[in-house]
Amino acid sequence: MKRKLIAAIGVAGMMVSIAACGGGDKAGSDKGADAKELTVWLTVDAQNNWPALVKAADDAVTKKHPGLRIKHEYYGWPDKNTKLDAVLATDKAPDVVEMGNTEMLGYMVKGAFASVDPAKFDNSGQWLDGLKASVTYDGKTYGVPYYAGGRVANWRKDVAAAAGITAPPKTYDELTADLDRIQKKGGSTFSAWYQPTRDWYAAMSFVYDAGGSIAKQEGGQWKANLSSPASLKGLGEFKSVIDAYMHGDRTKDESDRYIVYGQGGSAMIFGAAWEGATAADPKNDKTGKLKDNLVNFVMPGPSGRNMPVFLGGSDLAIPVKSRAQPLAAEWINAFTGSEGQKGLIAKGNLPNDKTDLATLKNDPATAVPATAAESNWFVPMAPGWGQVEKAQVLQTMLQSIGTGKKSVADAARDADAAIDKVINTK
Repeated sequence: MKRKLIAAIGVAGMMVSIAACGGGDKAGSDKGADAKELTVWLTVDAQNNWPALVKAADDAVTKKHPGLRIKHEYYGWPDKNTKLDAVLATDKAPDVVEMGNTEMLGYMVKGAFASVDPAKFDNSGQWLDGLKASVTYDGKTYGVPYYAGGRVANWRKDVAAAAGITAPPKTYDELTADLDRIQKKGGSTFSAWYQPTRDWYAAMSFVYDAGGSIAKQEGGQWKANLSSPASLKGLGEFKSVIDAYMHGDRTKDESDRYIVYGQGGSAMIFGAAWEGATAADPKNDKTGKLKDNLVNFVMPGPSGRNMPVFLGGSDLAIPVKSRAQPLAAEWINAFTGSEGQKGLIAKGNLPNDKTDLATLKNDPATAVPATAAESNWFVPMAPGWGQVEKAQVLQTMLQSIGTGKKSVADAARDADAAIDKVINTK
């Protein structure tokens, strides 16, 4: 599930209040170890889909701390951060809060969360790279990965079969050869690969596959890197895909991709693992044919390796104003540790660590998303990254490339200039 990164925490008074209490506090000290109440904020995903796992974590902690009362509050993604911002400006902060992994950075930059000791959490040495990056800022860890969500390729096997193709491709050369055949048969208005131009998650996968990056650290400062030869190579390949197979609106993003896919004008998408199944839902499937004809496969990259994918998911953090930080850390470990990961996997989630992820590769039902998630990337954990996202610098660059308004090199150069203006600014 995609989470929108907040560029800044919106309540000015909250920032003053956080600064006053000191953002350097570390969860795990004895302060608050004898608290009698713990407040845990989760999204409705946990409430609706795995309440037994929440209860198991509660039971594990209260067994060690008789008399401890654990209170849960559940929020939808659209309104969670507004409520969190408001409460962080008071002295009634929750002790544990679930965050989309792309939401973490703005709060870490502003000192809203307590740092934690990774050694106190199960499997922390094996956390998935993209999730580990999402809880790390300025050399410190400010949260614990909860679960992951990856990206896969998905195509219509009926459309592929009509073009004489009997199995999903294993290499990028096979993929483009197959898509060429599908495109020829589908005609000039058909999109063999529906790839929205402004989908920076997909575009940056090409960049990272080529050995490039959005930005890199040099001498303690972040510097935009889209104009590097490797990044330009990845962007050039992305443009080749758009030019060859995308015959839809080149000013669109990926937000309604599953709807467009369900309308039947395309043979393939590359997106979040849930998108294919959602397109096949009867209310979205306008063809009446998708349910038994959609197949997920690991996206091959031009490099010859599996395409690195943006790794979404959720993290758990401890607000710096929590009065029960040690207990909050215990609860998080009970919920996200080894036993918790087994339960989350059983509910269809990808785990937070490489060890558990590897076991899913042996099950045909989970092999594709698990294999795809092994190679992953995440956004630059720079203080001004939120401003880059808010300004939609990458989307603007990609639209200019896709529509032909600018060359790849010129669009990347302009994006680098825009990124460099803000990426090091808190």
